[in-house]
Amino acid sequence: SDLYEYDILNQNNRYSHASPFARILEEGLCSRLVQVGVRTHTQHTRAQAAAYAVETHDMRSISSSSWPPKLSFDGPVYVTVDLDVLDPAFAPGVSHFEPGGLSTRDVLSLVQTFAGDVIASDVVELNPSRDVGSYGMSISGEAPSGVTAMVAAKITKELLARMLESAEAATSSSTST
Repeated sequence: SDLYEYDILNQNNRYSHASPFARILEEGLCSRLVQVGVRTHTQHTRAQAAAYAVETHDMRSISSSSWPPKLSFDGPVYVTVDLDVLDPAFAPGVSHFEPGGLSTRDVLSLVQTFAGDVIASDVVELNPSRDVGSYGMSISGEAPSGVTAMVAAKITKELLARMLESAEAATSSSTST
């Protein structure tokens, strides 16, 4: 959930990849944080989520009948997709994979269906050295595929489409007034 007070491996680093959302919330840089697909919470991350009123849709609460969650945002939305939200079957090329994650289709459905004005986004945690087929030849002798890299590119494309839709909507509403 990236809500740690500090990097759990290096306690002197408050600005590591394990804690960006804790810093964002401490600095008051966002008014609402929603996390979807969290598989593991520690006592500390639960406390952080409660302290900052983080809206969490963890894997235990997600079912096929409730997917995708009905999310709606007022104001500008920044979307970050941490690739380790995906099950390793769909994204093996991440540093901290954990079974029981979302599918590529789940993530794409969420990106395509939530209501909100997407102004910026990022896709993080791609680790090419762990990606399937990313170096050399595959077992079958085919060219490498870079499965996770392809998934990251597809998610990025969908996020860019959402940003373009938001920009076009803003332009058309400003020219019609």
